[in-house]
Amino acid sequence: MTQAANQGFKPSVTVAAIIEQGGRFLLVEEHTPEGLKLNNPAGHLDPGESPSEGCARETLEETAYHFTPTHLVGIYLSRFARTLASGQVQDITYLRFAFCGELGDAVPNQPLDHGIVRTLWMTEAEIRASAARHRSPLLLKCLDDYLAGKRFALDLVFTDASIYGI
Repeated sequence: MTQAANQGFKPSVTVAAIIEQGGRFLLVEEHTPEGLKLNNPAGHLDPGESPSEGCARETLEETAYHFTPTHLVGIYLSRFARTLASGQVQDITYLRFAFCGELGDAVPNQPLDHGIVRTLWMTEAEIRASAARHRSPLLLKCLDDYLAGKRFALDLVFTDASIYGI
């Protein structure tokens, strides 16, 4: 790739939670430009937070459950092209940090984030059978890595103090 093609390349950093209870996984059903899709509780990393903090925040916003990341499952890179109404193609690269951990209490009357229709608990088989409805191929990859026992210490991702104070 030429230097000109690299100019302005900034992957979107996202965080995702893989949450299992009793053989079922917590997913969200959400409105997207491509229609109603299934995804892990996930979203963009915000300024002033570590990836694990962002994951806890996004899980609360999208599911109304507290979540405490305990392990990093993996770091993933994917690319997505979206055709805009203007006919232009939007080329998006995602850098996803996926975590597993402990699901906490639900927050009564907490509204779900904009675009989230509902939360649902699905088995591995149900998730695999619904692949055409997945927002991203990373949903299955993260599930596979989680089921394979991939777990890394949270300190694998170092967050410098400057993140909190600039």
